[in-house]
Amino acid sequence: MTRFVRWAAVAAASALLATGCSGSSSDGAQTGDRTSDADSSAPSTGSSATALPSSLTAQKLDWGDCKATGDSPAPGDEWRCATLKTPLDWAKPEGRTIDVALIRTKATGEDRIGSLLFNFGGPGSSGVSTMPWYADSASELGKRYDLVSFDPRGVGASEGVRCRSDKEIQASESVDITPDTPAEETAYFQDAIAFGKGCQKAEGQLMAHVSTTDTARDMDLIRQVLGDRKMHYFGISYGTELGGVYAHLFPGTVGRMILDAVVDPSADSEGHTENQARGFQRALNNYLKSTGQGAEAGTQKIVDLLKRIDANPMPTSSDRKLTESLALTGIIRPLYSEASWPTLTSALEAAERGDGSELLALGDDYNDRDASGRYGTGTHSQRVISCLDDKQRPTVEETKKLLPRFEKVSPVFGPMLGWDTGGWCHDWPVAGQYDTPEVSAPGAAPILLVGNTGDPATPYEGTRRMADELGKGVGVMLTWQGEGHSAYGKGSGCVDSTVNAYLLKGTVPKDGKVCS
Repeated sequence: MTRFVRWAAVAAASALLATGCSGSSSDGAQTGDRTSDADSSAPSTGSSATALPSSLTAQKLDWGDCKATGDSPAPGDEWRCATLKTPLDWAKPEGRTIDVALIRTKATGEDRIGSLLFNFGGPGSSGVSTMPWYADSASELGKRYDLVSFDPRGVGASEGVRCRSDKEIQASESVDITPDTPAEETAYFQDAIAFGKGCQKAEGQLMAHVSTTDTARDMDLIRQVLGDRKMHYFGISYGTELGGVYAHLFPGTVGRMILDAVVDPSADSEGHTENQARGFQRALNNYLKSTGQGAEAGTQKIVDLLKRIDANPMPTSSDRKLTESLALTGIIRPLYSEASWPTLTSALEAAERGDGSELLALGDDYNDRDASGRYGTGTHSQRVISCLDDKQRPTVEETKKLLPRFEKVSPVFGPMLGWDTGGWCHDWPVAGQYDTPEVSAPGAAPILLVGNTGDPATPYEGTRRMADELGKGVGVMLTWQGEGHSAYGKGSGCVDSTVNAYLLKGTVPKDGKVCS
């Protein structure tokens, strides 16, 4: 079973939208233009400061050539890669270590500020493979910052987890994600149990040490080893939750921090899933209206299509058939970017003619399946990390009680996501850590939160809730009235100039500024 919705900014293609702006970057307050804060490798001064052994804090990174990752070729010579040693168990910093993979390109200008650390979402997205691809969007930032990213523990080159073979993943696509009979229910939950056991067999001890809190502590060690006095950070999607947790643990080391496509920290696992059902239905409604259809009529047409596919998987141009699960992921993939909406139109029209090939291709793209049938491991890492974070473990009966509410929120996505609340971490071999993440960060420097009103995966309402939980004077909201997942680098000059002014000059915009 593959979770349908990921907080992954890298799942979306860049959308170039023509936008205007209300307000200007000159309405903010200057926080000072620090030129280089990399002159000190001072230890953390945040609330979670601990005395770490010098074997960790004084380690010298051996920056060398980067290797090809997956189907992506090795990046150019301006990119260098290294491996950081970090404790497997942060309660035992002198114990066993694991590897965290890093990638960096040096600032191109002379007035360097320091390092800017990126996390691109997921959880489970590889920063090592994504950073070179994203660098064009951050070209202005790269003049004054070293652009740095990493594969979080349990991801990619950092002890990445693999819980199933490619053959097993493809077989799981035939499992009905909206069970209609007792037999289908049994198969659905047995598949969930089998996935957890596969993770436990493959990863063992690591499964208990890949939480968001563990990764936040790794980030502060990265900061120290890079020699930065402050943490300058750009988190997208799930990376906003990671940034909030970091700010809570280390408020005194927060420098300039951008959280774009903000996760609602006040929502538990069930709440997140309902938020996403609402967000994707909202994006679908906007898409349908753009095609001249009424949202209600267009939604019902898609519901009817999915019911037909559920009953009889649709033929494609390959030997594989389009299942309901693959059709749903195929529909969701283009909703991440308004520029991809025509692709969705074409795929839905083909499916109405009885050809599921285009929706299958979109679903495969979302699931990181290449033409040879190999799958990426991002969804494995995502599940292992999120099930360690989340304490909620709804029973089968509790799950069934959620279904009417979820279907009302979203007739298209609600049924699947309702079942997902119970199936995702069903009978998971490791207990979850919290209901909701703690992100309060009293005393931290102002953190800029960028919310997109049309964001499907991280609905806009979460931006205000993150600001409230970070605390008064910490969370500063910037709103973009756009479509798609995340905002920076998506074509809004207003958003980009505001973010650049904050990161490059320390200009904090007025809380509540709106880019339209």
